Amino acid sequence: MARIVKEADERRNEILDAAETLFTEKGYSKTTIIDILNQVGIAKGTFYYYFKSKEEVMDAIIERFIEQDVQKARLIAMDKSLSPVRKICRIIAAGQPRTDGPKDRMIEEFHLPANALMHEKSIVRSILALSPILGEIVSQGVKERLFSTEHPLEAMQILLVSGQILFDSSMFTWTPCEMEQKINGFIEAMEAVLGAEKGTFEPMKQILAAGSGCILQESESRRMNDGK
Repeated sequence: MARIVKEADERRNEILDAAETLFTEKGYSKTTIIDILNQVGIAKGTFYYYFKSKEEVMDAIIERFIEQDVQKARLIAMDKSLSPVRKICRIIAAGQPRTDGPKDRMIEEFHLPANALMHEKSIVRSILALSPILGEIVSQGVKERLFSTEHPLEAMQILLVSGQILFDSSMFTWTPCEMEQKINGFIEAMEAVLGAEKGTFEPMKQILAAGSGCILQESESRRMNDGK
């Protein structure tokens, strides 16, 4: 049988796709390199040509998810039809995991205590990758007098860090009532940090509620659907 030769990027992505499936089905700790080899149908040498370890494979999967979020964020940031407020809201919404999607299943794997370090690394990388894009949008908002801050990048980093921690279900288990209060408090803090008028980020409440599985009051939800 003729040997099948594939482009490097295609082969690398095949390994990542197979590992991602195995990590979510069997769990990261229970998946072995042999499992990945069998799933892709490659020899050990081929695997080690691309990756030095299973940990490196997971790192690459994390980077791939982050890069997808970054590409979405850049497209939104370049959309001249959107206001800075709507850009920020859409970028945050685009980064939310979809129900039972690959990102959602991988996040569940991160939340396991044994994978705490990977979880932490994924949060840090995501913040470092997205904050410059969001910082530029805040700078646009400052020029348009929607926001008032002398530190756009740092303001967004503060908000991303606090939001990632506050709404992380593996760190805090809020009741629905508590979650609603956290969302309201976070939005108030967001407007204060960016120097925005009260109510500016009302649409963000629905986004945060959807990401956390929280159901807001129906009247409030209708107001948020109008956007800004």
